Amino acid sequence: MSQYAVTNPATGKVEKEYPSASDSDIQAAIDAADQAFSGWRRSSLDERARLLTQVAELYEARRDELAAIITREMGKPLAQARGELDIVASIYRYYAEKGPAWLADEPIEVAAGGEAVIRKEGLGVLLGIMPWNFPYYQVARFAAPNLMNGNTILLKHAPQCPESALAMERLFRDAGAAEGLYVNVFASNEQAADIIADPRVQGVSLTGSERAGSAVAEVAGRHLKKVVLELGGSDPFLVLESADLDLAVKQALSGRFANAGQACNAAKRIIVSEGIYDNFMAKFLAAVENIRMGDPGDAETFLGPMSSEGAAETLARQVDEAVAQGAQVLVRGGRLDQPGAWYAPTVLTGITPAMRTYGEELFGPVAVIYKVTSEDEAVALANDSAYGLGAVIQSTDAERARELAARLESGMVHINEAPGSAAELPFGGVKRSGFGRELGKDGMEEFVNRKLVLLGG
Repeated sequence: MSQYAVTNPATGKVEKEYPSASDSDIQAAIDAADQAFSGWRRSSLDERARLLTQVAELYEARRDELAAIITREMGKPLAQARGELDIVASIYRYYAEKGPAWLADEPIEVAAGGEAVIRKEGLGVLLGIMPWNFPYYQVARFAAPNLMNGNTILLKHAPQCPESALAMERLFRDAGAAEGLYVNVFASNEQAADIIADPRVQGVSLTGSERAGSAVAEVAGRHLKKVVLELGGSDPFLVLESADLDLAVKQALSGRFANAGQACNAAKRIIVSEGIYDNFMAKFLAAVENIRMGDPGDAETFLGPMSSEGAAETLARQVDEAVAQGAQVLVRGGRLDQPGAWYAPTVLTGITPAMRTYGEELFGPVAVIYKVTSEDEAVALANDSAYGLGAVIQSTDAERARELAARLESGMVHINEAPGSAAELPFGGVKRSGFGRELGKDGMEEFVNRKLVLLGG
């Protein structure tokens, strides 16, 4: 079977295969992106903004068609697939609107006299290595700001997302992008390493696993290339005694089980103050039992299959090991006895530091609950992780929540808000969750040359 194939996780059937790129295909892609950069770097900011606006309009016009593709490719429920496309369109519009002002020259006061500005210019060809869990959104937050900067894009998507990868390349072409401005490559990992090493490629952005991030960073470092990495997470969701319980339950449910729990910034560790633990658990467990699981093509479905049978099997092994070591199962879901990558919602408690699961990322519909006796214990538990992507605090005491947010070792903290994303909010983490930021103004500044231009006095 080809490395790039659509395997419907709802049925387990391979629906279509796509040929992988040859080495000559890879060289042709780099050539095209490099040649396109020579013209795109000189394009006006208005021209770049017009392209991004047209891309946004096409995403909106093709919303249902594009949503159906990822429902088939990776099992995303249709309503959530449509929601992903809405944020994608907003990202392209955001950079079309904000980008020109952000790229304006920044004057500097020169002590010795004269005039100086910082001029922001694109670096060149960039490689994006993107995951399967948000096939359009992950690409948008990389491609939109960098095209606005004047860079050109090579895109290596996940092997299970070839149809959406080609749909995005076609969309850019239909929006009027010049040849080479955005190029899809069905590359292997070895070919991706060769792309990073190529002197025409100036940087790489990866969203994926910690292991993939380490491999890419190693190659990029060897060749002195700029890297942005958004990797795994084991994000804490703190429910303090002052929380609005109904809101906390609602946001914990969506934060843990949306997209079948397959999000880097999902609420993977739910940490509850003992004073409200019983009430929270009664409401939360009832809500989990009532999750609507089924056909991802049904607009009413909340939880579809996981992305692949391999992903479901990995999660099942992690849960089985934790239970064998003493974890308690409060909602017993697990693998369903039917074709496809089905895994029913599961809730665990009693995870201890002695268990391997304590330090692992559970990338699927499994919630892990902890009870704590104080806010200090909650913060200590939240920080006791190799990861530091995001965190959530549930509390009606906003000032106290802000104080606790300052103590959390993470790149993002949401207060009384489920983990999520928006075009204007920078996204990224610390520790083993990676480095660099995407989205917001910060996302414009990762792959840009801040060139000093000084006119002597």
